[in-house]
Amino acid sequence: MLYYLFKFLHELDFPGAGMFDYISFRASLSIITSLLIATVFGKKIIYYLQKQQIGEVVRDLGLAGQLEKKGTPTMGGIIILISILVPVLLFAKLDNIYIILMIITTVWLGLIGFIDDYIKVFKKDKEGLKGRFKIAGQVGLGLIVGLTLYLNDDVVIRERANIYDIGTQTEIVDEGFTADRANPTAMTKDIKSTKTTIPFFKNNEFDYEDLVRFGGEYSPILAWILFIVVTIFIVTAVSNGANMTDGLDGLATGTSAIIGATLGILAYLSGHLVYASYLDIMYIPHSGELVVYIAAFIGSTIGFLWYNSYPAQVFMGDTGSLSLGGIIAVLAIIIHKELLIPVLCGIFLVENISVVMQVSWFKYTRKRYGVGRRIFRMAPLHHHYQLKGYPEAKIVTRFWIIGILLAVITIVTLKIR
Repeated sequence: MLYYLFKFLHELDFPGAGMFDYISFRASLSIITSLLIATVFGKKIIYYLQKQQIGEVVRDLGLAGQLEKKGTPTMGGIIILISILVPVLLFAKLDNIYIILMIITTVWLGLIGFIDDYIKVFKKDKEGLKGRFKIAGQVGLGLIVGLTLYLNDDVVIRERANIYDIGTQTEIVDEGFTADRANPTAMTKDIKSTKTTIPFFKNNEFDYEDLVRFGGEYSPILAWILFIVVTIFIVTAVSNGANMTDGLDGLATGTSAIIGATLGILAYLSGHLVYASYLDIMYIPHSGELVVYIAAFIGSTIGFLWYNSYPAQVFMGDTGSLSLGGIIAVLAIIIHKELLIPVLCGIFLVENISVVMQVSWFKYTRKRYGVGRRIFRMAPLHHHYQLKGYPEAKIVTRFWIIGILLAVITIVTLKIR
């Protein structure tokens, strides 16, 4: 909202109002505001949760220090959601389709997670919201995102945009770069496309349409249907992966902050005409505004970590974990980097796979031998290391280090192709 106010003031030659034209300036304000909200107002929210006796319900799984967490305030994901939404509403362009999608994602999954936590805390039902309703909500969000990206005319890409395109002005260049008319080249065209980025390959663009060429003249429509199905799968898988990871103090929060920072870099590069041309990646008009959103995301997770780090004073609950995973998934899809998710979100992936492997192997061996056997001492994977005697803080720190390594590998894929 402040963007539009200062835009009006800039037209009136109000001193300093033009700063709001720069995405880097608004992103800086966004991360500072989100940090302040999470740390300053977060304490008041935690006090309110304690006063309302909204505490964590702990099942005794035989883990060290587990019962000590009983009664710790949960539903702290509310702090994260507020810390994201307030700065975005203040500093972002609210008519930008990508910002609208991210706001919908944040509220949508936040509401699903809130309902789940509410049932656990107030209805005393440890299972929370039934799994089929969670899945339905995630599928619904994936459908909304996929259809919006297909139907909205503002969602386009400009492949390998040249920095000398005549009459082109970047969406995110702080220097106000305008194409050099003295060095014109062939014009490029903004197009609707189902192309995405394949990591590590020189010709690193993959088109979903290549998988449905058998459809003939209907191939473009079939490609978008396939894209929507992939979107639904990714949103569901990543949000559940983040939910699985939220089992130790600060684990999901810190991991999400690392992933968010990496996506912020990728969004900046994809929305920057000069850098997109230099790195030979697809330029996505209007996507630079996502930097303002992701700045708020990073600030909120780091600010929440102030209270969520070991020993945690508050847990995010499903209100936070489902939202974090969904936000990461949708943002990666918007900037056409969804195939980087297995690398960037490797922690979420491994946690998810560990549960699938454990349950599948247990069921198989019970059916075959009459007694269920386990691959890990306990799933998700972080509990396996807990039972092996590793201190909780050490497990979390090492997972963060692995997350940083995966983030670096993700960034390096821009040059290793």
